[in-house]
Amino acid sequence: MTQYSVFDSEKALDYVASLAPLFDLQAPLNCYEFGDGNLNLVFRVSDSTSRSIILKQALPYARCVGESWPLTLDRARIEASVLKLHSAICPETTVKVLHQNNQLALTILEDLGQLAILRTALNNSETFPKLSKDIATHLATTSFNYSDFVLTPAKKKSLVSEFLNPELCAITEELFFDDPYHQHERNNFPTTLTEHVNALRSNTHLRFEVAKLKAKFLSSPQTLLHGDVHTGSIFVDANTTKVIDPEFGFFGPIGFDLGSFIGNLLLNYCAQQARIESLPQRRQMQTYLISCIAECLYTFEQSWNALANAHSQDVTLRDPVYIEYFVGSIIQDAVGYCGTELIRRTIGLAHVADIDTIEDEQARLAVAQHTLFIGEQLILNSSSCTSQKQTMQLLLSLLN
Repeated sequence: MTQYSVFDSEKALDYVASLAPLFDLQAPLNCYEFGDGNLNLVFRVSDSTSRSIILKQALPYARCVGESWPLTLDRARIEASVLKLHSAICPETTVKVLHQNNQLALTILEDLGQLAILRTALNNSETFPKLSKDIATHLATTSFNYSDFVLTPAKKKSLVSEFLNPELCAITEELFFDDPYHQHERNNFPTTLTEHVNALRSNTHLRFEVAKLKAKFLSSPQTLLHGDVHTGSIFVDANTTKVIDPEFGFFGPIGFDLGSFIGNLLLNYCAQQARIESLPQRRQMQTYLISCIAECLYTFEQSWNALANAHSQDVTLRDPVYIEYFVGSIIQDAVGYCGTELIRRTIGLAHVADIDTIEDEQARLAVAQHTLFIGEQLILNSSSCTSQKQTMQLLLSLLN
């Protein structure tokens, strides 16, 4: 068994060079480390013909905190395995795994450097015509095909066991459902938000709804989730959408991934209030983001219904009335989880550049207040949102 060691650029280069099929070894290779994520090392290895790959290695701790926050290396196996299973269903929207080494906790991936990171692009007011349909189709197709509607009970239980991810799930459980609603050293917000934060924490109905969302996250292994679908985990251009980084993957509630994605679009919508000075340009960008959310929900809803009605393997679950009920419950869950994403990204440990890079302090504060309000209202009103139409009605009432 290969002994784990932390790579540097030289070690990464030597390792890739040992995998002859990846490159023509007569061409010299170059390597540099460029990752700026919270958890891992990321290297780009290229040759003189501009062929390149990405080598990603898990560290035994959270990089953003240090060795005081140890993490399992098994997350590298989970990430590569989720990508392979999702790619088997949605190859066009999943980054391709070229090589996997579980002992070294590393994965080699196709290089998507020709694409833009969605978060950066949205912050630059760029738009992408295929984004919402691509993501909705990806989430609907992967979640359906790894659900009880398709898998036999034995196969499903085997996969649930294979993708147990307790350490990274614990991070989600704490950052989404615990920390923002209690005093905790990991929380991060300016003192000027204290009054708003205290109001959230004293809202007993809100905390009750968050508890319900956490309980479902803990106890509903509905499908193989990506587990961290935010705009920093998506690469795009006008014709391409690729999902990366599912190291938080596990079997959980289907609405979680959908809600996380929509939550990040809403974070950007709110941030644009301070990012774009020109009113016409701001309205144009915000209209695009709202249309993305509407199209994403509609496509997801229609895709899931169509898949379930045409391809369900379980004789009982393929009942049309149950399918309609089930899809409605996914949308309801997504709205609630969307709310938790807005709140935790505003006052919890892991913020987003959409808001944090707003230079004007008062404008940044106003955006944060807005995201907290929307997040709270989505959680409180999620029970009334079992369709795209109901969800958009609620959102538009909150945004106008």
